[in-house]
Amino acid sequence: MIYRSFAKFSFAGFLLVSAGLLAGQTAAQTTNSQMNGLKLSNDQPIQIESDQLEIREQEKKAFFTGNVKVVQGTTTLQAGTMVVHYRGEGQTVTQGNADIEKIDVAQKVFLSSGTQQATADTGYFDMAQQLFVLEGERVVLSEGQNVFVGCKLTVQMNSGQAKLDSCGRRVQIQLDPKSQQSN
Repeated sequence: MIYRSFAKFSFAGFLLVSAGLLAGQTAAQTTNSQMNGLKLSNDQPIQIESDQLEIREQEKKAFFTGNVKVVQGTTTLQAGTMVVHYRGEGQTVTQGNADIEKIDVAQKVFLSSGTQQATADTGYFDMAQQLFVLEGERVVLSEGQNVFVGCKLTVQMNSGQAKLDSCGRRVQIQLDPKSQQSN
């Protein structure tokens, strides 16, 4: 197992998923909502664990394979594989100064932050476009008893705008009325 902690290697922040995920929407072919709590976190260290790490400096890629686990604050990402694409002369992942372009994750992707969780087959983070996408036969988002199912979740990280697609089926939503009660 390779364990690396890159204090500056910030994935342009990694994701903190919002409270109120797609709350209040009804079943439809596509569901749009604001995820106002979606933020980038540039100030917290990131810990990465995997069975293997291969860095290809000339290709500007880092390949994490086998039981990949990324933790930053209360956010955890798990996947079978993760490929970090970076750019810039003199930039290296191992020195923590890489300019991350894109991150691809695959093989049973699991994202958790606080009380929220998301699962998918694959996903990617496009840092230039501030875009986060999870895809699969069944993309499941949950917060407590509230569950959202589709095949593709697209989140604009800078605005928090979220879209859950059905891919020819129907988006499924199960809301727990108790979760909507104010204290």
